[in-house]
Amino acid sequence: MKNIINWKLFFILLVSCIVASLLVIPYSLSLTSSEIEITPKILLLTVIQNLILFAIAVFFGLFFSKRIGMGLPVLQGLLEGKNQTREFRSILLPSISLGIAAGVLIVVLSIPFNKLIPDLQNTEMAIPAWKALLASFYGGIAEEVLLRLFLLSFLAWITLKIKKSADGNPTVFGIWLSIILAAVIFGLGHLPATSQITALTMAVIVRAVVLNGVGGIIFGWLYWKKGLESAMIAHFSADIVLHIITPFVVSLFSGS
Repeated sequence: MKNIINWKLFFILLVSCIVASLLVIPYSLSLTSSEIEITPKILLLTVIQNLILFAIAVFFGLFFSKRIGMGLPVLQGLLEGKNQTREFRSILLPSISLGIAAGVLIVVLSIPFNKLIPDLQNTEMAIPAWKALLASFYGGIAEEVLLRLFLLSFLAWITLKIKKSADGNPTVFGIWLSIILAAVIFGLGHLPATSQITALTMAVIVRAVVLNGVGGIIFGWLYWKKGLESAMIAHFSADIVLHIITPFVVSLFSGS
């Protein structure tokens, strides 16, 4: 049990996810126009709920990722006392670049949906930048732990049990299947929050799957090739483009 996962890494990720889940609260309330008062009791219940959820996700994410040859190479190296400066620099620029590219691509792909579902765009654009910034940490940390470290790793582990590559890892087909499935689930996972803003029509569902799926595929590829840290950086960068830069640019051109 002691060596089943890296326990130092477990607690670092768990604490990071709990903090991120608290940071996203102002954004979530604005997104749903909720007037719920955040009391100490509600905060405590939120922490307990997320503690259970992320403890499970982080534990099994580390368990499965170790068995498919993926993980967090930079952070794992640091915990082993290695100098990871070069490794971190090697992933930083590609991760930010692909994150920005994902954000821009999502903005472009969202254009056909904006006239069909104006409520979504108007609500997202009206949220203050500081709330969007805090929420970006949730996307970059918590969502990547749930969707890539846990779900993608679990799906890839299942494919590993069906067919292995020559080196004993999942096949390329198995990994890509896992990346795509995790990306689709990532998109569908946004529908409960979306339902608080507008009715779940077919256009809304397609929008959620397509837009979030694009990001999910890019982040999944980065997780596979460069590690979860890279996917986290890219996801955070994409969210900055989507939730801070894009609303600012739109407000400039609209004169508001």
